[in-house]
Amino acid sequence: MKIMVVGGAGFIGSHLADGLVKAGHAVSVVDNLFLGKRENLPDTVEFYKVDASLYHRMYAAIIAVKPDVIFNLAVLPLPHSLVDPYRNVEANIRIVNNLCCLLQQGKYYGRLIHFSSSEVYGSAQYEPMCEKHPIEPSTPYAASKAAGDFICSSYIKTFGCDITIIRPFNNYGERQNGGSYAGVIPLTIQRLREGKVPIIYGSGKQTRDYIYVGDTVRAAQMVLGRDDLGGQIFNIASGHDVSIGWIIQEIQELMGTDEKVLYQPERAGDVRRHIANTLRAKDILHFEHKIGMKEGLKKTIDWYLAQK
Repeated sequence: MKIMVVGGAGFIGSHLADGLVKAGHAVSVVDNLFLGKRENLPDTVEFYKVDASLYHRMYAAIIAVKPDVIFNLAVLPLPHSLVDPYRNVEANIRIVNNLCCLLQQGKYYGRLIHFSSSEVYGSAQYEPMCEKHPIEPSTPYAASKAAGDFICSSYIKTFGCDITIIRPFNNYGERQNGGSYAGVIPLTIQRLREGKVPIIYGSGKQTRDYIYVGDTVRAAQMVLGRDDLGGQIFNIASGHDVSIGWIIQEIQELMGTDEKVLYQPERAGDVRRHIANTLRAKDILHFEHKIGMKEGLKKTIDWYLAQK
């Protein structure tokens, strides 16, 4: 198939592009390189430097490619919403609205697989969190992702658009952004590599359901391989949660350091607990994660330490 990955030069997107190329698909990538990197992509990928929040630029890229399917991973990340909430929310909503509008017209491409975020749920109101968990976003980023999901749902219900929503929990692995707006895993690895102390915001007892990026890509390819999933939503996660304190302790152990942790005040909007119910993905997609935390962290650390 001809597949376009919007946001495909970023962390998850570039791994997805790799997987699609290896599966024999013709892959094009749209990315404005806000956080993504062109070098993340194989040479065989057709690349368009485009801001997906700009309708006419996105339209032109789709017209040029004429893809069968679009994966949407384009997003301004959560930490960005804490410093520039207006731009974050506006851009994230526009991206989804543009892609849904172009899909609805019925002549540019045929199917959208949209990446949502577990952040739309907010902190767990019950455990584990299934796809029907209340949508209670606690940051502007999370609100923009929830809005994107509702936009997708409205196009499904009103126009019968073929849209599937993937809702990944916390991804980690090689190529995760380690600079501006870095997550706790790459940030901790980088700090320890530079001889600095690791940082925990809040108590460190807050938990996340982490999943290795390769497992998420495998789930996305399972969704691609089915033509009967329009209107469905899938949590993509391990189904197990670990504390931020445990993550940092494990990284220290794997890197052979025992630096004392620096505790900082809790960040605004930080969720307390996330753990996914993954039964729908298991029952319908036959998906289960394969890479455990210890193995995944070892792969991730080895990759970062190999970078110059």
